[in-house]
Amino acid sequence: MRNRNVLISGASVAGLTLAHWLQRAGFRPTVVERAPGLRRGGQAIDIRGVALQVVERMWLLDKVREVTTDMRGMSFVDGRGEELSRSTEATLTGGLIDNDDVEIMRDDLTTLLFDASRYGNEYLFGDAITSLTQDEDGVEVRFRHERARRFDLVIGADGLHSGVRRLAFGPESAFLHFLDSYLAIFSVENFLGLDHWQMYHTAGDALVGVYSARQNTEARAMLLFGSPGLDFDHRDPEQQKNILAERFADVGWETPRLLASMRDAPDFYFDSMSQVRLDHWSKGRVGLVGDAGYCPSPRSGQGTSIALVGAYVLAGELANHRDDHRAAFAGYQQLMWEYVRKNQRLAHRRADGTTRTPPAELARAANSMTLPGYPHQG
Repeated sequence: MRNRNVLISGASVAGLTLAHWLQRAGFRPTVVERAPGLRRGGQAIDIRGVALQVVERMWLLDKVREVTTDMRGMSFVDGRGEELSRSTEATLTGGLIDNDDVEIMRDDLTTLLFDASRYGNEYLFGDAITSLTQDEDGVEVRFRHERARRFDLVIGADGLHSGVRRLAFGPESAFLHFLDSYLAIFSVENFLGLDHWQMYHTAGDALVGVYSARQNTEARAMLLFGSPGLDFDHRDPEQQKNILAERFADVGWETPRLLASMRDAPDFYFDSMSQVRLDHWSKGRVGLVGDAGYCPSPRSGQGTSIALVGAYVLAGELANHRDDHRAAFAGYQQLMWEYVRKNQRLAHRRADGTTRTPPAELARAANSMTLPGYPHQG
């Protein structure tokens, strides 16, 4: 069988899901990840619509539900911490708390996905791809540490700043579309004693939030602000922390304490709110999945769901066209295209200048495709 040895770059939601389904279909996946292990931290993420079917077909839905955030609601406070409003029905993305959607911490989900995909697959942690050379029969891959190896296919599942996309498709400036804001997430102590609860404070175009995690044993801090494009190195966390410290220096409430905690946070994340838009998600024997190919931005609330569905469909199409990667990539894009575009549109500003998505619109986008069935599911 041709096209059996597949290199996947990135061990997050899309990469781990793809590795699971490819291995189940008889492929030999290798996953390379720049970090020394699974990346910890990250925000609470949602699994909605057809993505729930993907998790169920992986036999993981019950395990996912066991570690949901069980968030009861949220409140907004002023600079002195006095409550201005509260809600037990809507999250920031407009999704209903009391519905079939699942909210889970990002690293809890990746741990479950890794446990489901680790046996029978090869993992290269602490390494990265440095070059790709394609020919008719395969891809010669050079790594930062591993010896050069040859693979039938290479899939970039390596996020917004995908190295695979840069090597095979060109500079990211051609594909990233900035949405005029920046987001930071990091772990903190649950010093507010939040009980499955979220608290937010707004000051102009800045938003500061804290919400409990891991059955209230810890919390996540979120800093969000609007801004023109900033010139920073996305691999320099100290530079990013300095940007945040300056931007939020005069914001009230618990912001000074959060900024102090940020300095030592082991899982600090900062990046722009951006989308990735390409006309084609493959070039020769190299393909893209998840944020690397079609990041909808955290503003959409659908990045995780799109990654799960995209990985499932890509694996299915590769299994259906084992000797024809061109047909597989074409089928993958045809099945996913409208679903991706509808979910990316959730992140666009509305006519009233807000980004709040009505629950019905979010549900329509999340369920806007019929999940295919593939023979290797059994």
